[in-house]
Amino acid sequence: MTKVMARCAHFRNAWHSRCVGYPQRSIKGPSTGNAAMHTPSPSIRRTAAWLCLPLLAIALSGCASAPPESTAMNAQTTPVDLPRFMGTWHVIANIPYFAENGKVATRDEYRLRPDGRIDNDFVFKKAFGEEDRRWKGVSTVVPGTQGREWKVQFIWPISTRLQVLEVSPDYQTALLATPNRKMAWVFARDAVLSDADYATLKTRMGELGVDASQLQRVPQVAEQMGKPGFQ
Repeated sequence: MTKVMARCAHFRNAWHSRCVGYPQRSIKGPSTGNAAMHTPSPSIRRTAAWLCLPLLAIALSGCASAPPESTAMNAQTTPVDLPRFMGTWHVIANIPYFAENGKVATRDEYRLRPDGRIDNDFVFKKAFGEEDRRWKGVSTVVPGTQGREWKVQFIWPISTRLQVLEVSPDYQTALLATPNRKMAWVFARDAVLSDADYATLKTRMGELGVDASQLQRVPQVAEQMGKPGFQ
């Protein structure tokens, strides 16, 4: 428990330092050579704080009830074929939290780097008809997990771990969650998934230790807005 509390304190302090406090930078004047302290304006500091909040939410979600070390995943032992897993995954459903609330047409885009790390982009719209927005991150596969556990980082030094609980044999759907199962996502290659297919995946999530009753579908097309079961 002490290690957990220390890690959480580190996350909070790092977030406050980098995203709220924004440490002052020393800037030398062009002629005198004297160092002058520069502090970003309040509006810049507020913007930086909001950009950091999504990752803070994910990172701290694991602090409440799970240790830094991973818990056991599901019984599936088939390694994830990383090159095959790359590409675009639409977020069909998730356990809502504030960083993703209010966003539509959300998707994750993965690109495998030559060094084995993964470019991890979260793409979304604030409303249908608007331009895409993009948050860029980097994921690293945790050694010994057969590609099924990733360390995800959007803002240094804060990171969290996600587990690929299950991937369909054709790599068209995938189930992901944090090790403590407090946060979870249903992914699909197609933006629209049938009600029957979603129900099957939701049931499977429950079998894998996720509280499936908390899952809510994410609108991927305008026609889904306001329908039962959608955010």
